[in-house]
Amino acid sequence: MTGRISEETIREIRERADIVEVVSSYLPLKRSGGNHQGLCPFHAEKTPSFNVNAPRQIFHCFGCGVGGDVFSFLMRMEGMAFPDAVRRVAERVGIEIAEETISPEEERRRKEREDLFRINEVACAFYHQILLEAPEASAARRYLRERGYDGDTARTFRLGFAPGRWEALAGHLAQKGFDVRQVRETGLIRPGKENRGDYDLFRNRILFPILDVSGKVTAFGGRVLDDSLPKYINSPESPIYHKGRVLYGFSQARETMRKSDEVIVVEGYFDLLALHRAGFANVVATCGTALTEDHARLLKRYVKRVKLLFDQDRAGQKATFRAMEPLLTGGLSVSSVALDAGEDPDSFIAAKGAEEFRTRLDAARPVFEVYIDSVLQAHGDAIEGRARAAEEIAASLTLVPSDIERSLYLKALSERTGLDAELLKAKVVKKAPAPAAKPVRGAPRTEAGGHHPPPPQEDLPPQEEYPAYGVEQEQPEPRGQRPVRSPARPKEPTREQKAQDWVLRLMMFDAKTRGVVAGEGVESFFVEPVRRAMGGILAEFSLENDEVEEAQLLSRFDEEQKAVFSGILVKDEEAFAEDRERILQDCRLVVAKESLRRRVRELDEQIRQAEQAGDSSRQAALQTERLQLSRDLKK
Repeated sequence: MTGRISEETIREIRERADIVEVVSSYLPLKRSGGNHQGLCPFHAEKTPSFNVNAPRQIFHCFGCGVGGDVFSFLMRMEGMAFPDAVRRVAERVGIEIAEETISPEEERRRKEREDLFRINEVACAFYHQILLEAPEASAARRYLRERGYDGDTARTFRLGFAPGRWEALAGHLAQKGFDVRQVRETGLIRPGKENRGDYDLFRNRILFPILDVSGKVTAFGGRVLDDSLPKYINSPESPIYHKGRVLYGFSQARETMRKSDEVIVVEGYFDLLALHRAGFANVVATCGTALTEDHARLLKRYVKRVKLLFDQDRAGQKATFRAMEPLLTGGLSVSSVALDAGEDPDSFIAAKGAEEFRTRLDAARPVFEVYIDSVLQAHGDAIEGRARAAEEIAASLTLVPSDIERSLYLKALSERTGLDAELLKAKVVKKAPAPAAKPVRGAPRTEAGGHHPPPPQEDLPPQEEYPAYGVEQEQPEPRGQRPVRSPARPKEPTREQKAQDWVLRLMMFDAKTRGVVAGEGVESFFVEPVRRAMGGILAEFSLENDEVEEAQLLSRFDEEQKAVFSGILVKDEEAFAEDRERILQDCRLVVAKESLRRRVRELDEQIRQAEQAGDSSRQAALQTERLQLSRDLKK
């Protein structure tokens, strides 16, 4: 069935369903205070942290952060889409679904996305045909042949070539009758200045189509044929492309990944092509960005093991350790593959062959071992250096999900630094949050939310304590749409996450707060996209009645938002009995500071890129901005 299920029907099904009964058909639950508890089916645990609240008809796991309503539970357990979950619950409660056609507005949004995908598909075919057949692509074909790639590779990955003409694609899409506004939205063309026509983003570049999970063309990456800069450019983000959620080659590697339970992650497009050519099909590449939590959740749905194969230089090492955090906290086993200095997968395999590369893969070391070696070497063997290295490593040990692994790493660190193992262990424990004043009945006191790496401490002022407001721990965000079993470890919540959840709680039950947020703008109170979107939805509700019906919110929240929502709702209401004005003021301050810190982290990455590109003027301008931001923060 393809018709739309009405909101009234969904609401009736949700109200008629007994979430405790549904969850109990999959796992045993025991009553604990006002909740039912059990072992979470979405991650491995020995102490129950999975809570089902019958009065509110929601579930939430304080161990891994997943949560939502009865539909969310079935979607995760069975890997089914939302309409299918609704139909399954409807069968259980005896409600017959009369489906209706979707609204004009929903149909318009759906069509716009389809149009964007269609534009990308036509552009991909256009560029692909030019590469294979056009005389103006002869240099590109010669370039690929010199690197060892033939027509089969070009056809498998639908490689293309953007000619040097300014309006090649713009003119082609205009002839096809596409709406110029939508074409601009994909980022493939840009509006000209001074009444000049639109011009192409990609010119004189080999193109790599970037596909989403379902195999649709969502964006492009382009490489020059010489050493001019920038060497690579990617499509800008659009309604159908978010670089932090997409991995190049994922569509082609998906089945091999599932069968092998392992994936190789590389940085470059040609790195990926080289491995495919050598017979390694379970490989994906980042699209010019660091690995994110969304990437980790996507990989977690298909594999247990991740092997990082980044450049062997200092920048590649930094990229490896940046990728380490979301992957380890996502419950994945992560190792680092070492090649010879100056080698990349392409050159290594060409020189030493696929079998030797397989040997290097098999010899991959746990990424945290590599991290320990790097930190110890960087700080030197002097007493002060060893002490600082031990502090840094102990602080990062919270990323390791297994208690046994952490214990072994502590023992190894103790032997290498000569420091007492118990002292090092205390340094790890100190990162855990202090107990809250009042625990929730029947459940550990925790808070759901995302995680962000700490900003560079040498450039930022000391972080003063933020009011705990009865909240203890943050959990990682939900992990995809199918059951997973992996170690989970609560993480300390960032101050801005506590602040944003407090504002959301106030907005749910206080019309004045909704009015304040609506008047000042959600950007003043929410820095994370998920919570900002939730705040925007809540701000739309009436200011006449204090409380917003939970069913109204559940019908508008997506699954990620439901997980945050459930984590807030299952907490003891008395824990939120604080002064509203003080909370809002504290939240404004925390979010403003975090916005500055995020900009500092963005500048660090941009400075690194400018340094690599040899753009000294841009590097100087970025460093000036960063210095000013650091001064603002220290104030």
